[in-house]
Amino acid sequence: MKILIADDHELFLKGLEFILKENLSSPQIKTAQNYTKIFNILETNEDFDLIITDLAMPGANWLQALTKIHSLKSETPIIIISAVFDKEILQQTLDIGVSGYIPKTASNNLIISAINLVLAGGVYIPHELLYTAPSNTPDNKTVQKEYIAPLKVLEKFAESSSDAPQKGLTERQIEIVQCIAEGLSNKQIAYKLNLTEGTIKVHITVILKVLNVKNRTSAVIEAVKRGYITDKPNN
Repeated sequence: MKILIADDHELFLKGLEFILKENLSSPQIKTAQNYTKIFNILETNEDFDLIITDLAMPGANWLQALTKIHSLKSETPIIIISAVFDKEILQQTLDIGVSGYIPKTASNNLIISAINLVLAGGVYIPHELLYTAPSNTPDNKTVQKEYIAPLKVLEKFAESSSDAPQKGLTERQIEIVQCIAEGLSNKQIAYKLNLTEGTIKVHITVILKVLNVKNRTSAVIEAVKRGYITDKPNN
């Protein structure tokens, strides 16, 4: 397994390299300390199974840098490990095509579990980034806290990193696809499921990635094919 890791702090970079070598099966690791070095490596057409990078590094704006990395290696999963903890930035990275966003405060076990999940085709998002403070809807209902991070799967990986989860939708995501099939907007879905509109948007981004489709209509069609919903309802 070939992995490219990047961070502008040498101590963290060396620590991450050590963790990967201790917990993954014979990884071949190449390191970089800025975006310029990442671009130079990727432009040699060397293939990697995984790219792990910090968010804010010298050499380029992170948004432009991640877009370029994804364009150069569109089939290679990208994981962000960052001290930046912002829901809007999370959404932007998902929109680019990032498969995982891990806080630097995460434990070694959680980092490895999240990496294994992404390598198995999943998407890892820390639940802390999807927690939303309760707010009142027009009928005084309270919007519940919600998260995507598949904690039970991660716990399983922590016990045995050789197990690979099946790529698929969570129960909540299936509910959302059903709502999309009913023709509901993000705002209407949020109201119906008692969640925030921002949380719905993040879920939909993950749904499109898991189902490997580009839009909501294709997501419904693919969900029907896979048996997540039995039939498309009449609008």
